[in-house]
This record gives sequence, structure tokens and C-alpha cells, in this order.
Amino acid sequence: MTEKILPELLWDLKKTHTLIDVRSPSEFAQGHIPEALNLPLFNDEERAKVGTLYKTVSPDSAFLKGLDFVGPKMSGFIKKVRKWSPENKILIHCWRGGKRSGSVAWLLNFAGFEVKILQGGYKNYRHQVLSQFAATCKIIILGGKTGTGKTAILHALKEKGEQIIDLEGLAHHKGSAFGWIGELPQPTTEQFENNLYEALRLLNPEKRIWVENESRNVGTVFIPAEFWFQMKNAPSIHLQVPSEERLKHLVAVYCNTQKEDLIESFRKIEKKIGAVRLKNCENYIADGNYESAANEALAYYDKTYAHGFEGVAPELRHELIVETINPEYNAKLLMAFAENKLNKY
Repeated sequence: MTEKILPELLWDLKKTHTLIDVRSPSEFAQGHIPEALNLPLFNDEERAKVGTLYKTVSPDSAFLKGLDFVGPKMSGFIKKVRKWSPENKILIHCWRGGKRSGSVAWLLNFAGFEVKILQGGYKNYRHQVLSQFAATCKIIILGGKTGTGKTAILHALKEKGEQIIDLEGLAHHKGSAFGWIGELPQPTTEQFENNLYEALRLLNPEKRIWVENESRNVGTVFIPAEFWFQMKNAPSIHLQVPSEERLKHLVAVYCNTQKEDLIESFRKIEKKIGAVRLKNCENYIADGNYESAANEALAYYDKTYAHGFEGVAPELRHELIVETINPEYNAKLLMAFAENKLNKY
């Protein structure tokens, strides 16, 4: 008999068992447990047909149609899973840990696999994900104007033993109108939440966690409301870096980017900078004058940042003046500042 396991055991079992999600491709694409492999019992069209029969005709007719779809795939399922799991240890789930996962578990058991089913399925996992964001964390917000190199500083902090959450890395987006350049396609908001949950789960909530200052949305994905609330009520350290240093950093980051991508990004903020400045930026980029284009971007984003900075509660707002863009050096300064000025962190 296939063993059903509680979601709390998922992470230990993932170390020894291959995690398989038997939901349809569109369900998997919408959101899945990180590291899960998709072995859909039904494709999207088949799932729709079975569901329609279940609702409009009878459960028995839906069952029979499902067998018609699955029968020719059974040997392929076994061959694929054997490649995925040479140890023959499988942890399987569907939406609620019901018929789909049970059917595939039966087949794999018959083929000699050791199979466990995630109790409550992906639905239960999502309940855990969403409830986690209300758990209190000792967040410190790392702020600074565009071009400060905050993401590099975050990772320098991590190398020095600090805990971080890289929201932009999880979102595949750097946050601004230019943030999509050079990034992988963004996940859905649901998948972003799953990825954030998995990152938070590995951290100690009793110790400080550095998070970069962000808007509620990072590109097309949204930070969960409960976690966003904690960010807005966390102490913020805003790095003050000379504008010339920030300008050099932006040019270094984007100088190898396709000109068309830069122009497209500037067009996204046309309403903010105006048609004349947009045309100037397009000409700068066409001529390879990235520094002048970046200077125009800084002028816009500095105003935007100043407005947001004013909205931070005075008791949470801290400033740290630095003279360099060097992430390792600035990470040391931030750690010392947190130790001396933010006693509970």
C-alpha cells in the first residue's frame, strides 16, 4: 500500500526521493513545488474533456475516457520515471493527493518503485506557502538610489555569512523599466511565492535577513501582502553613493545590452520623462553614448526614489554615506552599521 506523507516531511524526503507532479502542464506552469518534475497524467485538452464528462454525463464515463487517454502512455511513464530516479524512490502528488496521484502511484508501485504520496497534494503545499509569509522575520531593508549596486552588495553580505533574500533574483527582474534586460522569463506570481517560501524556509527568523528595497511589484510579479507589510515596517539603511559612481555602474551593467532593448525600456517611461527627453535618449543610444542615456535615466529614477524615501517612517529610516560602489567594502560597512545602530538586529 502506498504511504501518504505529511507536508512537513516533504523536504527531508526530497533528499532521497524524486518529486513528481502529475498535474497537467498548464497547472504545473502556473505554479509548482521547486525541484518537482512534471509527469502529467492528462495533457490540458484531455483534462478538460475528462472534467466535462464528469460534470455533464457521469463519473463513470469520465473514468472510462481517462483510461482511454492514459492506457497508451503507461509504458512511457515508467520509462521516463526510471531515468529520473535510478534509485526507484518516488514522492508523487497532484492537486489534492487524490485520483491522479493515486493512479500513477499504483502504476509505479506495480513497476517496482517505492512510492509515497504527498497528503493533500499541491493544495496543501500552497496553504503552507501562504501561511509562512505572516511569520515574523527580522528584516533589514537595503536601500539606495538606482545604480548603487544593491544586488551585488546583498550577495557580498551572503558571502560574509549574512542571511539574505534576493527578491529580484527570485523574480528574474531588476525592478525598473530596464529590469527585464538580460533576465530569464519571469515566473508567475504563484511560482514566485513558492520560490520565496523555499528561500525563507532555509533561514533563521531569529537572525537578521537583508532584503533589497522594492516596490510591491517586481516586474510582473507581486510580493505577498504579509511579507510586504513586514518590509514596510522594517528598518531601512539607505546607501548614499556619489552619482558619478552610480553612473559608471549603470554603464558597466548595460553597455553590452542590445540597443533595441534599451530603447524599448526608455519608451516604457516616456510618459514620465517626456517625448523630448525620450528622443534624446534614443539618439544617445544609437550613437553609443550610453553615459548620457544613463544620466537621463538617473535623473528620473532619483526623483522617484526620493519620493519613496520620504514615505519611510522617520524612526525606520537610516542613511549611510559611502564613497565607493565596491560591494565587499559596502557589505562590511552595512554589517557594522547594523551591529552598532540596530541593536535588536
